[in-house]
This record gives sequence, C-alpha cells and structure tokens, in this order.
Amino acid sequence: MKNILFTSLIILVLSSCDEPKKPVDDLYSLATSQKEEFKLSVYATAHSVNNHFSTEAGRREAVSLMRANGITKIYIEVYRGGLEVSTDLLKLTKDYFNQNGFEVTGAIATVPGKNYGLRQEGPLGWFNWQNKKTQNDMKEVMINAAPIFDTFIIDDFLCTGDISDESKKAKDNKSWPDYRRELMINIASSVFIEPARSVNPDLHMIIKYPQWYDRFHLFGYDVESGPKLFDEVWVGTESRGQYTQRFGFVQPYEGFVNYRWISSLSGNKIGGAWFDHGDCDDLDFIEQAYQSVLAGATELVLFNYGNFINGHKGHHRLRMEFENLSQLAKTIKNSPVTGISAYKPPQSDAGGDLYIMDYIGMLGIPLIPVSSYPENAHTIFLPTQAATDPTIVTKVEASIKSGARIIMTSGFLAKLKDDSVLSKKAGISKPLIKPQSVEAIVINDSIHPLERSLDLETELEIQDASIILTAIVDGRAVPFLTKNNNGQIYVLNSHTFSDADFEAVGEVLLSPRELGLLDLPKTWVDIVREAFNANLTIKLSAPSRVTMQPLLNGDIILYNYNKKDIELELSSNGFKSELYNVFEDKELTLNNKVLSLQIKPRSKVWLQKSQ
Repeated sequence: MKNILFTSLIILVLSSCDEPKKPVDDLYSLATSQKEEFKLSVYATAHSVNNHFSTEAGRREAVSLMRANGITKIYIEVYRGGLEVSTDLLKLTKDYFNQNGFEVTGAIATVPGKNYGLRQEGPLGWFNWQNKKTQNDMKEVMINAAPIFDTFIIDDFLCTGDISDESKKAKDNKSWPDYRRELMINIASSVFIEPARSVNPDLHMIIKYPQWYDRFHLFGYDVESGPKLFDEVWVGTESRGQYTQRFGFVQPYEGFVNYRWISSLSGNKIGGAWFDHGDCDDLDFIEQAYQSVLAGATELVLFNYGNFINGHKGHHRLRMEFENLSQLAKTIKNSPVTGISAYKPPQSDAGGDLYIMDYIGMLGIPLIPVSSYPENAHTIFLPTQAATDPTIVTKVEASIKSGARIIMTSGFLAKLKDDSVLSKKAGISKPLIKPQSVEAIVINDSIHPLERSLDLETELEIQDASIILTAIVDGRAVPFLTKNNNGQIYVLNSHTFSDADFEAVGEVLLSPRELGLLDLPKTWVDIVREAFNANLTIKLSAPSRVTMQPLLNGDIILYNYNKKDIELELSSNGFKSELYNVFEDKELTLNNKVLSLQIKPRSKVWLQKSQ
C-alpha cells in the first residue's frame, strides 16, 4: 500500500511539473518575464519630465502607456537645452516609477541653453567645452542629480565643434581632432564621472555614442579611450528613413555597422541600442529595431517619451513584433551574425569612403566591422579608413601569404604611404585620387545609362589584373572592379562621400545625398557580391537593398528594404530539402539545394534548417 501511494505521489508531482505554463495574456507581463534577456525602454527628456510627470495624472498616464507598449524601463533626463529639472521632481518621479515596477536610469543631454554654459562657435548647437562656465555649469548639474540615481547615462552630445579663439588658443599646434579628443576625455572625467561619484561613489555611468561613426574623431569622440572610463557603452542605431533627405538618406545597415564596430572597441561593456521616431514611418521604425537586435543589442531605448504621448504608427508594429525581436535577441546572444571582416581603426579618416560599409551591407554582403586588424579572417575588406593603420601593409602581406581574399578600395591604395607594394600585388599602378561621375556602365559588352550617378574615386591603370566591371566616364572606359591574376586581390573603385561632398551641401554629420551605388542592376550587384562572399558557404543572387546576415548557428536573416517585391535565389551545399521561415512559421521547399524566394516590400525572412 505504501509503495502504491509513493508511486502515485511521484506520478502526481511529475504530472504537475509537465503542465504547460499558462500563456501570458498581456504584453507588459510578457515583457516583464523576458526583460533579463530582452527589454524595451523609453527616454523622457527634461521637458517631458517637467510637462508630464509633475502631476499624478501625468505620471499615471506614463505608466499606462509604458505597460501597453511592453516597456519595462525609463530614462529620466535631468537637463537639456537650459532646462534643469528640480531635484524634488526627479526624486518624486524616480520613486513613482520604481514603485510601479519600472527600472529607472538618470540621463543628461549636454546641449547649451539660457544661463547654462557657452554655445560653441560653429555650425551645430553644441557647447564650447573649453570654456570654464560650460564646465562649471554642467558639473553643478551632475552634482545635483547624481545622488538620486543608481545608474546614469550621458546622451550624444559629449562632443564639440567649437572654433572660437578660446579653443584655437588651447589647441595650439594640435589638429582639431586630436585637440578635441583630448579635451573631451578630460571633460568626461573632470566634469561628469569624478563630480558624480564624489556625491554617489557607486553610481554606474554610461556613455552613449551617436550614429555618425565615420566622423566621431572630428568632434572629440574617442571611442578607444571613452569605453575604458565608463561602466557601459550605449550605441545610436537611429538610421531613420533611407529614402528621405531630412536625416541624410541613411541606410538601415548603418545601425548594425555602428553597434558592431563600437562593440569591438567596448567588449563586454557594450549595452543597449538607441533609436528614435524622427523621419520614420512604421517600417523605418521597426527596421531600426531589427538591425539593432541583429547587431547584438538586448535593450532597445526608444527616443523619446513625447512620441508616445503624441502617438506613432511604429508603436503598433513594435508591439506586434515584440516576440519576434525577443526570440531573435536570445538567438543572437549565443549565435551572432558572422560574415566578412571590414577593418576600420579608431580615429580613422575615411577619405572618399565615408559610410561605405553601410552601402556595401545593403548589397547583400554581410560586413562585420572590426576595430583591430582581422589577421585570421578568410576575407578582409579594406576601405580608406584602414590606411590609417601605420603597419597595414605588413599585415595585409601576411594575410595574402596565408591565402586570405582581400577586397580593397582604390581610395585605400591611394592613401597608403608606401612604395606601391599592395598596388603591385593587386596588378594596378598606385592610383591617384580623382573623383568622377559615371554616366553609364557596361553589361555584356553593351552600354547601359544609369538613373542616378555612380561615383568613382580614382583613375585605375591596369598592369597585371583583369577588369571585372567597367564604367563609362566622359566616353572613356574606367575600371570599377578589378582582380589580380590569381583571383585573390580585388580593387573596388567606388566613391561614397568625402568631406568635400559634405561641404558642398552644408552637411556635417550624415549622408549628404542619395547614391547610385544602390541603383546598380542586379547583374552588377551579383558580381560585386560574389567578390566579397565567395568564401562563404552560402551564395545569394538578389538585387540591391537586400541584406543577408548569416548567424553562427547556420540561420540566415534576409531583409528586403526595397519598396517592391523582389525575387532571390539562395544556395548552399549545407542545405537539405527544406528550410523553415521562423517569422512566418512556414516550411520552404528547395530545388536541388537552391531556395527561390519572393519577399514582399520592406519585409524579412528568418531561415533555419528544417530538422
């Protein structure tokens, strides 16, 4: 009898353990249950704090809005543009949100305003940080706010473009980038970290870098030294609208590039990704989320709370995509995106290759930006930025000797301070910078006009190489893509943007115009892609504005950023008879290990091998 009872008890316990968990019936409960692995946060500016959180009704509305959107954390800004929130309101707000189950982090936007600091002399509305009033005013703000919070983040603007006499005198014989980086690293310590910890020794400090990664060093961002000072690093992934001018025709892949590159500098200090609503329709908004998560972010900070008050159609899409994003974030944590190593040293000038990685990624080439030379990589992309490395020639020669495939831009070769060693290995004469616009391209011996101008960086004189793609400039044939005779070294004669292109339209930070590089016909895109991707185990045939991001576990994420349906083919010797699309819970049939797929406009596919 005892044995029967004991056995029955075991069966009862096992049965109760095997019972399925009750489904989560609201987004906030789901978000709360998953926030250790993936979370949504919202950033409230100082003006939102003053305008919306100073009343009980306003705070209550915030709780409702955040819960409805699956947000479990809020950033409370203490100062922006001359508005300093009172410590009483900050304490009240922090306590209220904590008591309602939300994480709270303090924040500051270091931009000038009435009676606070000195505005810089220059094209943007930043501070003159050389000025003592700026330093003292911001130090006082930090001392007032630091005791209230456990964690604190500094927004984009710990930078300067000041060209006043005061800064010129302090700069002395240094270059502007060197002077500004040294200044801002000192400011980070003397104005923010040290004063804050003098009143709150355990304060956890975060620095957030913006999106304009190829121009950081010009304005004092030192992404090599900065992460060593702070406890964590947040990254701007605010690509916004790729088809509109307001924020610079920025490509969605830029969010991935910026996060992964800064991650390579920050190591385990890398934290959340940060994007906003500006210039975004609902698709732009969600695309920012996906590239952030694909880059490795497990927290998405949404800027800003005011947009939730006013409403945005991206919010509905984000709610509906929460589970997909969460599932993808968990997968990426153990199986990051892999691909082609693209070398950009910190503090590197881009020449005519500004933001080139964003555009190459939009050709279905899974570029992985790295800040240290990828000596063990099978394929390496070297834009002009890589020429900043003083030992780059020796490093590249070693990679060539080991059998690596090398793709170099002609701008990289032109900038090298050597005796043309790498140019000779590439089978060309050392190129000279001569930006020029293409009027047509050659396809199968026929000349095809272009809808939008394609730009080249140099004249290329062939010595011992093959021309793979040819452009027509003023009636002349100019190489666009070449390879040396053993097929190991490729030269891409592309030009994205230079400082002169920015100055021509008065742009300072972001892409100044659209590029014909993304309007190339599929024939050319496939050829360029194959030059980069030949060492991968997968082959893609597709038009431009399609990204392919393979994961370490063999999964593949495809994203169509075009405004129309596209057809593609994907093949791999590792494929079996079927693949599974996670996003649509659908089996996809292969034909002889080739997947033919139609993808709707602005939509995505998550491919897994069927079991």
